[in-house]
Amino acid sequence: MQAEARDIGKMRHTRLVNLIGYCCDGDERLLVSEYMPNDTLTKHLFHWEKQTMEWAMRLRVALYVAEALEYCRQSGRTLYHDLNAYRVLFDENGNPRLSCFGWMKDSKDGKNFSTNLAYTPPEYLRDGTLIPESVVFSFGTFLLDLVSGKHVPPSHAVDTIQKQNLPVFIDSHLEGNYPDEEAATVFELASKCLENNPKDRPEIKDIIPVLATLQHKLNVPSYEMLGISKLENPEKEPESSLLYDACHRMDLTALHQILEAADYNDDVTCELSFQQWSQQIKDFIETGIMISPTVYARRSICHLFCDQADAALRDAMQAQCVYPNWPTALYLQAVALGKLNMLEDSGTMLKEAKILEDKRLIN
Repeated sequence: MQAEARDIGKMRHTRLVNLIGYCCDGDERLLVSEYMPNDTLTKHLFHWEKQTMEWAMRLRVALYVAEALEYCRQSGRTLYHDLNAYRVLFDENGNPRLSCFGWMKDSKDGKNFSTNLAYTPPEYLRDGTLIPESVVFSFGTFLLDLVSGKHVPPSHAVDTIQKQNLPVFIDSHLEGNYPDEEAATVFELASKCLENNPKDRPEIKDIIPVLATLQHKLNVPSYEMLGISKLENPEKEPESSLLYDACHRMDLTALHQILEAADYNDDVTCELSFQQWSQQIKDFIETGIMISPTVYARRSICHLFCDQADAALRDAMQAQCVYPNWPTALYLQAVALGKLNMLEDSGTMLKEAKILEDKRLIN
């Protein structure tokens, strides 16, 4: 689970309910994701109280979920388990997001899948194998849920589609407030996704353009279409930087790549006081050596890769001594402290590094 959680935690997208942490304690396994305050698609689609979900919002949900699946496919996560309305949640803006938990059951042989047999991809029923095309099949059943407002077995839906008896199938609570041609397009797309032969199903990347052409309320916020209120000034933390995320996950490879990509050049923007600058020049004249925080930072990274957390911490602290306001030095200290199991100190240092980084970005 830990390896899977780390991999999934690296994915970051506005269409996902991003994973932000996990805990393994004995037999306990806990996953922590972003908080979604506006319930699940199940609540808004099947158990609504004030108003049914309007047609345009259903199409937006379909597009956003498809975009989430495609992003994850491009990130190497091709298998999503039990795609259904429970897996879609709504954020503070009312935008739909796909839960990251659907990837947690992934297994190398593709044989770790369970769901209601009436909605199970036929290839899984045949030999118990889940393949990328199975996700497309599940997306087809998901489309049927969206337009019908109820759970409909795919076999029954295909018969209805073939008989072109679409009005009977569409959610009656919409009261005809949908374009017939759009409904026909969605049903045609669903029928292609539900093809018995996996090779006959479209790819998610080909589904997205079709759904994109059906979006006609681009300027209307999702929360308005859902009929929910939006906080004027929602309290939330600023966006995390890539450096913060890498250190928070203790991902040394990502940390190294980020610093290498920046060539450790963010230290040049640190401003020294006149006294600090004078002391550095004096040291250089006396020793012939100009101390650079970059040298300490690079060496700290090397120590971390060699599991020498004590040495890494010392070098990171030396980097901070040279440039007290350099966030990278504090980030490296946070990682080193974490490796030393000084978790409380690591968390405090991580927060200080982020505060310092945010201040520099504002300035």
